[in-house]
Amino acid sequence: MVSDTFNKLSERAALCAGKLKQAKTVHLVSHIDADGITSAAIMSLSFERAGIDYTAEFVKKLDERVMARLLEENHELIVFTDLGSAMVDFIVDNSMAAVIADHHQPGGRPENIAPDSAAFPYHINPHLFGANGGFEISGSGVSYILAREIGGKDMNNTDLAGLAIVGAIGDMQNRKYGKLVGLNREILEQGVEAGVLINALDLSLFGKQTRPIYRILQYSSEPYLPGLTGDEEACIRFLQNAGIGYSQREGAKLWIELSADERRAIISALMKFCDERGFSSRRTQELIRECYTLLNEKEGTEMRDASEYSTLLNATGRYDKAGIGVRVCMGDRKEALSDARTLLSEHRKNLVNGLNFIRENGVIQLENIQYFYSGEEIKETIVGIIAGMATSLENVDRKKPIIGMADSEDGIKISSRGTQDLIRRGMNLSKAMSEVTKAVGGAGGGHDIAAGGTIPPEQADEFIVLLDEYIGRQLNQ
Repeated sequence: MVSDTFNKLSERAALCAGKLKQAKTVHLVSHIDADGITSAAIMSLSFERAGIDYTAEFVKKLDERVMARLLEENHELIVFTDLGSAMVDFIVDNSMAAVIADHHQPGGRPENIAPDSAAFPYHINPHLFGANGGFEISGSGVSYILAREIGGKDMNNTDLAGLAIVGAIGDMQNRKYGKLVGLNREILEQGVEAGVLINALDLSLFGKQTRPIYRILQYSSEPYLPGLTGDEEACIRFLQNAGIGYSQREGAKLWIELSADERRAIISALMKFCDERGFSSRRTQELIRECYTLLNEKEGTEMRDASEYSTLLNATGRYDKAGIGVRVCMGDRKEALSDARTLLSEHRKNLVNGLNFIRENGVIQLENIQYFYSGEEIKETIVGIIAGMATSLENVDRKKPIIGMADSEDGIKISSRGTQDLIRRGMNLSKAMSEVTKAVGGAGGGHDIAAGGTIPPEQADEFIVLLDEYIGRQLNQ
């Protein structure tokens, strides 16, 4: 069943699709993360199928400097995916020919971002119609709705729902409820009906397609498993006690290679492990969640599992190679996939180095937040990932949001990560980052659970003090 909100977004998408089909050429601008890459791939595939000529580029952030450059380039029509909703005023004020398919909170004058705006009607965003872009639909989901309208009745592009779900998982849209809900759910159901997806309850830990089982446990951070996470020997002993060990002759098994009985044995042993150590019921429940499988992808590859697929794509974007990720999404299983896997290997090494930096240098604890400043030691495009992973470390307080800071070309890059418990207490990192970065001469925003921004280097100390106070007010309301 398609909701009223889905229909409203589709009506807006139909208007935008009409504008796209009238253009001789289109320039696509998207974000560098997994959601942005899948958004771009969905658009690229829909353009090619519809015979629309296009060029594409990826940006780390969309600010007035980038917008001014795009304006100078004098493109016939620009399509923004997974970004753009904060730049509506610029588009209107400069009469820029543009279409926006985004899910972030819109910014601009009320008359420009109203649902029935006459100044800029080519704006597809769930917030315009009462839906939450933080967990109900991602940028790739909005792009999918636009792709459906570009395809029309003859080619509705529902096979692209798989990429939309990968983008949603990469954007952590399933974290709040442990599964995809809202408009994401409708896209999922369309993908299931099209035969490209299945969803089922399974072990929620990362790596079921490609990692040996002991590695899945060793690297578990969501949930964090004290006594197993980070301890390879303990994980091997745990599996041996559960009757699922490995020998030098047979090697280590993957999760997908286990029988149903073996999987049940491991899950049962994990539940018992958590119960004996007094873990919270919420942490135990996090072990089993809805998982998403792409049926057209080969079993045992990263692309078969939505979570692993999104991680692979993130690795390309974070190292300025988002185009490689798009080529993988569009079906290149040779050169592009090989390059993506090389980048993923490098990405994992850098993540380990980043976590080791935090282990060695620690985090600074304030009353309401904790933070670390890495300078050039951690690449600014992965400092947010490191911040999220750092919650598994012993010297990090899981009851506070963590703020990562790294040097970038235009200032200090800020990335913040929280938890659902903190959100339930009133924390909203999107509002906090938006207002506090602005107060010190920077800019920022994002989602309630994860947000980022950039600030002038000389304002770093003031920013941290103000952010600590702001988060304190949110939590005490």
